Amino acid sequence: MTSLIKEKKIRTSRVGKKPIPVPVGVDVAITGQQIVLNGKNGAAELLVHPWVAVERDGGELKVSPRVLTNEAKYRAMTGTMRALINNMVIGVTQGFQRKLQLVGVGYKAQAQGSVLNLTLGFSHPVEFKVPEGIAIQTPTPTEIMIRGVDKQRVGEVAAQIRAYRPPEPYKGKGVRYADETIILKEAKKK
Repeated sequence: MTSLIKEKKIRTSRVGKKPIPVPVGVDVAITGQQIVLNGKNGAAELLVHPWVAVERDGGELKVSPRVLTNEAKYRAMTGTMRALINNMVIGVTQGFQRKLQLVGVGYKAQAQGSVLNLTLGFSHPVEFKVPEGIAIQTPTPTEIMIRGVDKQRVGEVAAQIRAYRPPEPYKGKGVRYADETIILKEAKKK
């Protein structure tokens, strides 16, 4: 008698099954669950989740789940780890940057070493200490360029600076991302 039971096909993450190309000049060291990448912009490291396995295959890194099951949490973690490792490769080769703009009369910024001095309409100047691994430049007094190897830290620093004076909804004054669109409210009418 033939068996009518079909084997279930194991589904995988669409993002997770794509290989990560490793450019020439990037050194990859995999020890257990620790991955360290060295490139021209610096070094980055990541502790990979225990559900995920990473292996080097020639000029590529391949990410796969350690447990072969159809549970969504394993597929999701595979895709997440693949995205984080890909961001590390981009960070050590090209780097990440975020641009902020200061909008308002008298609003200005000046980078001096490891401190960013901001004048944002308060009664006192704001001094922001630049964290390790992040470079901040001010090409003009109303622009701030934040650069770094780690995408998450670059975005986090940009959000911390923006939080000092977020754009207000009536005139749009404040610190905003360069690509941000502020929807202005209409003033109260008599």
